[in-house]
Amino acid sequence: MKKHFSARVKLLLILAVLLAVVTAVTAALSGGTTWGHKAVQTALTPLRSGVSALTRQVERFYNYVFNYEALEAENIYLKQRITSMEDEVRTADSLQRENRRLEELLGLSEENEDYSYCAAYVVSWDSSNWKSTFTINKGSSAGLTMDMVVVTEFQQVIGLITDIGPNWATVTTVLDSSLEVSASIASSGNTGVVQGAYTDGQAGKLRMNYLPSDAVLRNNDQVVTTGSTVYPKDLILGYVEDAGFDETGVAKYAVLTPAADFSSLEQVFIITEYKTN
Repeated sequence: MKKHFSARVKLLLILAVLLAVVTAVTAALSGGTTWGHKAVQTALTPLRSGVSALTRQVERFYNYVFNYEALEAENIYLKQRITSMEDEVRTADSLQRENRRLEELLGLSEENEDYSYCAAYVVSWDSSNWKSTFTINKGSSAGLTMDMVVVTEFQQVIGLITDIGPNWATVTTVLDSSLEVSASIASSGNTGVVQGAYTDGQAGKLRMNYLPSDAVLRNNDQVVTTGSTVYPKDLILGYVEDAGFDETGVAKYAVLTPAADFSSLEQVFIITEYKTN
């Protein structure tokens, strides 16, 4: 756009210069006589009007070009400021969310004084129908080891560390059918084994197997860990959504809604130390 206006301005300037030259030459040729002077005046008056008009147009073009450049510079500056402000808002929101999570974790830490935690952020996901893992930004240099339990700030089970490096670790979530967790129905005490649901149409769910055939299961019954050398006791796994008899017809199973919201995971907490009862 700038090149287009610049070419037009140059053309108008050239025409103005040519007209000025013609005026000067004609005046010289007239010899300064009254008759010649009048004739030149008569002939050049329309030309001078044209030159004035062209000059005004040149000025308008210049003003437009300069104003355009100023507006363009201002527009770039404003876009940069908007981007900067958006970054500041995102940072503030992220810090606010982190503060809320840490406040919740602090409350839980006071309830479980024997627990030690390490906070980490999710950096990438690798999920398929029957596999669910993600990578965090902490590793062995932060004191993490294999088979440490990963939870939310509400003590909801996310999974286990299954691979590790100096500054990263892979977490396999409880949605992965390869993980099995001993669990119980909080209200009744009935025990079973929880793992990622492996039946079509149950993606994103958990399945609790090997429940007694006489177990009474109600919707929204809470399911928690029973406690082991890997999983501390009473971590929340999920809530009963549906139930039925397994393929043998002898034992019951329950379909669970996971307690943790895996779709919005941003920061997680690794239990680095706890005492078993």
